[in-house]
Amino acid sequence: MSPRNPEKDRIARERRIEQILDSALKVMAIKGFQPTSMQDIAKEADVSIGNVYHYFESKDEIFSEVLRRGQTNYGIHVTDISKTTFPPLTKLTTICSSWLSIQTSWAFTILMQSARLSDATPNEIRRAVTDRFTTNLQPVANIMRDGIEDGTIIEGDPLQLAFYFVSLIQGLTLQRMPGYEVPIEMDVAAIIRLFEAKSSASR
Repeated sequence: MSPRNPEKDRIARERRIEQILDSALKVMAIKGFQPTSMQDIAKEADVSIGNVYHYFESKDEIFSEVLRRGQTNYGIHVTDISKTTFPPLTKLTTICSSWLSIQTSWAFTILMQSARLSDATPNEIRRAVTDRFTTNLQPVANIMRDGIEDGTIIEGDPLQLAFYFVSLIQGLTLQRMPGYEVPIEMDVAAIIRLFEAKSSASR
């Protein structure tokens, strides 16, 4: 028998965890957190329920981890974009385009908002989701601030503008729910123009 390969085992474990979390995201977004069972998640992931319990102790833990990973990865993404040398409007365009292009962004948006609004959500999860959402606004606010200073982004409070921007693009993803898509093309340039200073647009 060949010796175990720790790195290969780690990769296989991480892939299985991702498979379970991706499946949980989809089924919870459609059915809701409370009605979703561990069996539902196992069925969607095409694994045994024992396999799900091997990695996660409860549905609450899966719910929390789906949200944590999604918000953490998004935060890293927008922070990296905010630190580039591109013009502020280009940075906003990149954030908008990337978020709207993710196939599961509608599901994550539903899950995140239901986590914050549902009484069924454990308080610690609800608080963590809100805190991460607020923290993730800061890199976008930095972009807004730079754009206000160079005259390319409309005047306003940078954090407030970041809140409007993020809320807008997240809300638009809800129109991409499979089977219920609104048949209107999402024009990223038109979205960005909502935040573009008139003096910049006329240059």
